[in-house]
Amino acid sequence: MTDDVPADSLGEAFGAVARRLRMASMAALAQYDVTPSQVRAIRVLATQDSGGVRSKELAEHLRIAPRSTTEVVDALEEKGLVTRSPDPGDRRATLVSLTDRGRALAEEVRRTRGVASEQLLERLTQTDREDLARILGKLQD
Repeated sequence: MTDDVPADSLGEAFGAVARRLRMASMAALAQYDVTPSQVRAIRVLATQDSGGVRSKELAEHLRIAPRSTTEVVDALEEKGLVTRSPDPGDRRATLVSLTDRGRALAEEVRRTRGVASEQLLERLTQTDREDLARILGKLQD
């Protein structure tokens, strides 16, 4: 690509790569019997304080309705991946936290996604990777 490539072409190329990465990741995660929404919830919970997260906060992180969050948490709880406990600071609220099994799955998912990403990015040189990291960093700001 040259410097005069239209932004819409770059956007389409970026979207196509993002879709390939997402599809590779979903295929790699299929073995764990969790949905994409459940994986996202596990990832959020894995990055939070071990004391747990209120369902409302989880919904905000996931950008979904609280009712949908309840369904995700119910499914994860049935699989033994999360637990609910009373919030010591507000007895009306419930905290959701990962079980040991959930933490182990979070780490396995992280590794699996890394392998899927690496397979897609392996054709890039070290310089290409550094450039991509720099560019993506700018776009995230």
